[in-house]
Amino acid sequence: MTTTLITGANKGLGHETARRLVEAGHTVYLGSRDPERGRAAAGRTGARPVVIDVTDDASVAAAVKTVESAGGLDVLVNNAGVEARTPGNGIIGAAEVTADDMRGVFETNVFGVVRVTHAFLPLLRRSGAPVIVNVSSGLASLAGLSSADGPGYPGVAYPASKAAVNMLTVQFARAFPEFRVNSVEPGYTATDLNGRTGHQTVEEGAEIIVRMARIGPDGPTGGYFDRNGTLPW
Repeated sequence: MTTTLITGANKGLGHETARRLVEAGHTVYLGSRDPERGRAAAGRTGARPVVIDVTDDASVAAAVKTVESAGGLDVLVNNAGVEARTPGNGIIGAAEVTADDMRGVFETNVFGVVRVTHAFLPLLRRSGAPVIVNVSSGLASLAGLSSADGPGYPGVAYPASKAAVNMLTVQFARAFPEFRVNSVEPGYTATDLNGRTGHQTVEEGAEIIVRMARIGPDGPTGGYFDRNGTLPW
C-alpha cells in the first residue's frame, strides 16, 4: 500500500488529488491547517485528516509523528500555496510589490516546501519507492514568461516563488537519486488561489499531480511537467 501526504488539501487541487489517489488505492493523509475543514474534506474523499501548517515548525513536526505512527510515507505532494493579491483580489505588480509581500508568499510556497520536505525526509528514505511532487506553475518558467508570446502575468511574488520551487526540485532530485522528485504545472485552474478566474476545472488541473504521484522507480526525476509533457525551465 502506498502512503501519500498532500499539503493544503482541504479544497481545490489538493482535495481533488486526494480523492483521485484514494480511488487509485493510496492511503492518503489530507493535510489542512484547519482541523474541522480537514476532517470534512477527509470524509468526502476517504482520506485521513492530518493538521499541518507548512509555515509552522511545531505543526509540521506533529504531522510527522502522526504519519510515522501509522507506518511511514512513500509520496509527498507539496501542494499548499498562496498568491500575493490586494484586498480587492487584484494582482500585485512590480510597481507595488513590497518585501513583506514577497516574504509572505515565500514563507508558504518556498520555505514551507523546504520545511515539510526536510521534516519528512527520514520517513521517505525508508520507503522502497519515494516520490516528491512539488506543485509549481507555468509562471515559474523563465523561458516562457520572458518570451514575446508568454503569459501576460504582471505579478512578481508568485512566479518568483514557483521558480524557486523548481530549483528546489532540481537540487533535491540531484541530492537523492533514489527518489523521484518533480515539479508539475497544473494549468490555470479555477481555485480560491486565483479568485476562481482559471479556465480549467480542478479535475483537469489535478491530472498531472496525480500522474506524477503515481510514478514508479523507473520514472523521471528532476523534471518540470504539465499534462502534455516537459516544460522549459
